[in-house]
Amino acid sequence: MFKNHPKGLLAAALSNMGERFGYYIMNAVLLLFLCSKFGLSDQTSGLIYSIFYTLIYVLSLVGGIIADKKQNYKGTIMTGLIIMALGYLLLAIPITATSGNTSWLLPFTCLSLLMIAFGNGLFKGNLQAIVGQMYDNMEAQALADGKNDEEMKVIKGRRDSGFQIFYVFINIGGLIAPFVAPLLRSWWLGQNGLAYNAGLPALCHEYLNNAAGMAAASMESLQTLVSEVNIGNIAITDLSAFCAKYLDIFNTGVHFSFFASVAAMALSLCIFICTKKRMPTPAKKSDKEVAQYSPEEKAAMAKEIKQRLYALFAVLGIAIFFWFSFHQNGQSLSVFARDFVNTSKIPPEIWQAVNPFFVIVLTPIIMWIFGALGKRGKSISTPRKIALGMMIAAMAYLFLTIVASSNGFPSGTAFRSMSVAEQGAMKIGPWVLIVTYFFLTVAELFISPLGLSFVSKVAPKNLQGLCQGLWLGATACGNLLIWIGPLMYNSFKSQWMCWTVFMVVCLISAGVMLGMVKWLERITKA
Repeated sequence: MFKNHPKGLLAAALSNMGERFGYYIMNAVLLLFLCSKFGLSDQTSGLIYSIFYTLIYVLSLVGGIIADKKQNYKGTIMTGLIIMALGYLLLAIPITATSGNTSWLLPFTCLSLLMIAFGNGLFKGNLQAIVGQMYDNMEAQALADGKNDEEMKVIKGRRDSGFQIFYVFINIGGLIAPFVAPLLRSWWLGQNGLAYNAGLPALCHEYLNNAAGMAAASMESLQTLVSEVNIGNIAITDLSAFCAKYLDIFNTGVHFSFFASVAAMALSLCIFICTKKRMPTPAKKSDKEVAQYSPEEKAAMAKEIKQRLYALFAVLGIAIFFWFSFHQNGQSLSVFARDFVNTSKIPPEIWQAVNPFFVIVLTPIIMWIFGALGKRGKSISTPRKIALGMMIAAMAYLFLTIVASSNGFPSGTAFRSMSVAEQGAMKIGPWVLIVTYFFLTVAELFISPLGLSFVSKVAPKNLQGLCQGLWLGATACGNLLIWIGPLMYNSFKSQWMCWTVFMVVCLISAGVMLGMVKWLERITKA
């Protein structure tokens, strides 16, 4: 897999894999954790999640600026890992949320998330910039060695596959991580004579907040589920005390998983420190070098840089709408899994492992297909691949639209007001999530790693960190919108309306991208 690629690629990929493992532990449970710990609604938890996810990528732009200015990419990366570890450590403290401490505990939790986001901003884009520099150096060395045009074409083509390999290692961490929190939570519940149920925390909060005003159907559901999770035959004399106890034990188990994130940050830091000598520093033009250019040369260079930046921002605009749709995996798709999918044996968080599983399995296949097309002289350009990815993402939501329409799924709010028996009759099998994530993953493989490759191609040499930060900034803009997903999920009269919105967004983005393909291809060949 790593043959004919820079030697530092494996080290960078392993370092990133450790960080992503720790991150995805938290990401898999965040929205549902905020709901279960503080009793927040899907919409409020989704808004916090959206802001957190936005800050991760906005602060990547800040991290890129810092590294470009200081020319200390490696030091910035290590600082980011340390700050993330501290954020996870604060998040791991198992403090029970009560009506008396929520006023400071919720801000404390948000502060921990802010630290994680800032540390991630220092780490993520700058490591990607280093990977891009590896391929710049490899191509420069090939030119110095006198490689001919055909050989150079093959060597330049390795950049896309290199970022795809890098992306696979991200998803190895993402594949394992979603299992950690549910396993620890279920283990801790079992140690206390209780079992896991995805719908019980919300009912416990509803009862504790307003037992007298609780609807009859909700009260019936609460009593049924309390009986089901009481595997230790605990004597229940006070339903309020039982609800408080269940919430405390349920959330403490999740807190334990954040210690695993701390360990993952430490591992990633160790890998990076041990291998950083193999990694290059993104190039920066010296003032002396710039002064040697004639006015005509400077004008031509300025024009080329403008064209490259125009192309970059065009693709960034498309990326915004992809991430708005794709990152519903932690928002509306998570609550869809919780509500409409039978998760009696598999917690809803674990379904997020389906996406990285498909990334790992499908990446070699897609790389082989692209390679075979290239050998036949039918290479697909990076911009065209991104347009195809948007069309495939639209297929995922077309599938969900058909499923929701044919099954007559109501809004999430209407569904949760039904009795346990009515809900059970409406639940579907996990195959729906598997098919949905299959399409979304293929779309992701056409867009995310290739988007990173595209940025490294068009970015001016002295702005590599900044431009990788801009790619992540576009992701941030998409993430700023993802809270709309749970809002539509709970507000629209029928589920199919929610998924249709995402389908239309993806189709429009694909059409715009196809309209720009020829122009973008000219820029990337320049």
